[in-house]
Amino acid sequence: MSIAILGGGISGLTLAWQLQKAGVAYDLFEAEATPGGCLRSLAHPAGYLLETGPNSLQLSDELQELLTELDLTDKIQDAADVSKHRYVLRDGRIQELPGSPPALLTSSFFSLKARFSLVRELLRPAAAPNPQETVAGFFRRRFGPELVDYAVNPFISGIYAGDPEQLLIHKTFGKVAALEQQHGSVLRGLAKAGGGAGRKRIITLQGGIQTLTDALAARLTHRHVGQPVQALHRLPNGHYQLRTAAGRESQHTALVLALPTYAAAPLLQPLFPEAAAALAAVHYPPMAAIYTAYQRADVSHPLNGFGALSPKIEQPYAAGTIWTSAIFPDRAPSGQVLFTTFVGGTQYEEHARQPEATQKAAVHAELGKLYGIREGAQPAWQFRYYWERAIPQFDHRIVAAHAAADTLQTQNIWSAANWRGGVGVPDCIRHARQIAAQLVA
Repeated sequence: MSIAILGGGISGLTLAWQLQKAGVAYDLFEAEATPGGCLRSLAHPAGYLLETGPNSLQLSDELQELLTELDLTDKIQDAADVSKHRYVLRDGRIQELPGSPPALLTSSFFSLKARFSLVRELLRPAAAPNPQETVAGFFRRRFGPELVDYAVNPFISGIYAGDPEQLLIHKTFGKVAALEQQHGSVLRGLAKAGGGAGRKRIITLQGGIQTLTDALAARLTHRHVGQPVQALHRLPNGHYQLRTAAGRESQHTALVLALPTYAAAPLLQPLFPEAAAALAAVHYPPMAAIYTAYQRADVSHPLNGFGALSPKIEQPYAAGTIWTSAIFPDRAPSGQVLFTTFVGGTQYEEHARQPEATQKAAVHAELGKLYGIREGAQPAWQFRYYWERAIPQFDHRIVAAHAAADTLQTQNIWSAANWRGGVGVPDCIRHARQIAAQLVA
């Protein structure tokens, strides 16, 4: 058996590592010379360390095991204690979001009406499962509109670059939807499942998150860089023949697509046109990250938290800002603070496509208003990183893509990517391990 893995992001690298440990023959083909896909850490000469993909990681069990295998546990850097505080823009100012259901009831962040609606969730009967129900529709039905506007909307925009009015609840938060069906109430289900156990550790790695993918790539024995697969053929014996851009040809018994849907679709089109069309339809909104540094003395806000998200109802320019240097102080020179602001996503696509200079100026203006930056103070430094296609959206279009992936699997074409197993790095690692276990078996 020989398995071809197409794509060298965290999913493809993890899958290859699992197969290699199990003694299964594989070849990993990736277009870029640098491993990791969207996981990139940029060390700027001026003293800034930037993440162009995820800015931090939740330390799941699978991630902990992988770091141990790669001898990276001594590289783990925990987020500062202030990271447990999360903020949301409300009524034009940054306010701390309550961190638990009990805190929601006692905090003045939500109105009395919203808090009463939260309590009533325990008494609302469960509705029949609806595969078309959106995230906003589900939480509005269970908890009321205010929680959707000021908690769900900013979370979905900031974390998923999405719109809760479009994302499907059973695809985005399937476990939460299941609580309603199993316990009749989300809150009751969370209580029975130990939902108050606390957050997982938030970490990064010394040198940046790319340290993880660099270490994975260095361990792989059959990784072929700068060799994107350009053509795919099926042989009479059911095996697949691949041809790379460099003209290399190889045969494999199974394929794993560790690629974005828009990259996988053209390869599949000649053999599986319906699956290709379903994958090509998945939406990836544009996104820009604007990194802005100020002298600490010019910023009056205490920055005692992880960052602040901005609900659409507040009509912000950006989806939210991470207080990077508050979480990881070594990410900016001494005496400065570093913000990472996200412009774009499904709800702000027009902002994402504006010129770089426009974005930088708008972000500076919004940061100045929200964080009490001294009048007349200018950024000590600014930088932009842009994704034409950012995070895959788990809206109605993902349903056909997932169904296509199921069909392709019957043809020995597997899918291991964030559009299949979840958009977070821990999700990708877990899903890649699951696929590897099935292939080994």
